[in-house]
Amino acid sequence: MRARVLTTLWLTVAWFLAPVAAVAEPAVVSATGLWVPPLTEPVVTRAFDAPDQPYGPGHRGVDLLGAPGATVVAAGAGVVVFAGMVAGRPVVSIDHADGLRTTYEPVDPSVGAGLPVARGSPIGTLLAGHVGCPGDACLHWGLRRGETYLDPLLLLRPPRVRLLPWFVADA
Repeated sequence: MRARVLTTLWLTVAWFLAPVAAVAEPAVVSATGLWVPPLTEPVVTRAFDAPDQPYGPGHRGVDLLGAPGATVVAAGAGVVVFAGMVAGRPVVSIDHADGLRTTYEPVDPSVGAGLPVARGSPIGTLLAGHVGCPGDACLHWGLRRGETYLDPLLLLRPPRVRLLPWFVADA
């Protein structure tokens, strides 16, 4: 009887604490299905390379091979906070839950600041001219939380779950 009560108690606690006990590889990985790639069948041509210092060298996103005129979609639900030119390049930025922001460039925007967007909804079309692109066009896709740049590909990976040990002391 005591073993059954402890098992029931353990299962009840495990059910409610599962989100707490599960550890995602990076803190930004959300439940599978909340994020989609911004291009159909993306091929990474340049990987994320975090800077050692806030203003140090690095690659603050990933470059995805595409075709000029390809539809670029919002990787996740959010609100467009910027759609315009930055340093001579057209950029779209979207704020998401949990303080995340994704950026997309070079994109001819079909959205404007203040517009809510759903995951997978079109935000513009890919333009040619991304420096270092081995093809006709590449999308630079960035992710950050606050001022910290993160690898946007982490959004597309399912979370890794690690069960924490559970000890029951005999009384």
